[in-house]
Amino acid sequence: MKNIRRLREFVIGMTGLAQRHGREELAMVRQGSELLAGLIAHDDWLPDAFAAPHRAHHQEYLLHCDSLGRFSVLSFVLAAGQKTPVHDHTVWCLIGVLRGSERIDEYRHEGEGTPMQKTGEHLCRSGDIELASPAVGDIHVIANERRDQSAVSIHVFGGDIGGLMRRTFSLANGEAHALVSGYANRLLPNLWDRSLEARA
Repeated sequence: MKNIRRLREFVIGMTGLAQRHGREELAMVRQGSELLAGLIAHDDWLPDAFAAPHRAHHQEYLLHCDSLGRFSVLSFVLAAGQKTPVHDHTVWCLIGVLRGSERIDEYRHEGEGTPMQKTGEHLCRSGDIELASPAVGDIHVIANERRDQSAVSIHVFGGDIGGLMRRTFSLANGEAHALVSGYANRLLPNLWDRSLEARA
């Protein structure tokens, strides 16, 4: 049995943060990072269905969406060698690497007709946490450079990211295209059934 209790406790913790801080980004990302670090410190809780790669493109599996839309939690899966388009988020985002490693290339958009300007790159390994936000830099590419394994990270957003209007960008000329990402899954993990734990 997957130890889903860890995800349940994370969701309860994030809900408490949202109740105390609402949309106050600094407090949410600071304390949310601490909660996320605790979640990704263990790799015994994510159900296999939410870590399955797709051979053609990355997968974004919804794990939980706050009922008031204050935050959402996803598992983000890149098959070996895959990468995302250049994209933005429009809300804060915490990325915690659970398995493998992810290279993040950061960009600045200077308008359509102008190539995207690369502003940084770094490698995030298992246990690392990354922040993206319109306040600190919101446009990036995430890539799994490994050829022998998938990468899985847990993303926490300051909104229902699957329903938000966002953008992808052309590297060559900065042309923007509308994006509403949705989610790959139709079912959610059952966080609230404690019966198996009670019988253990």
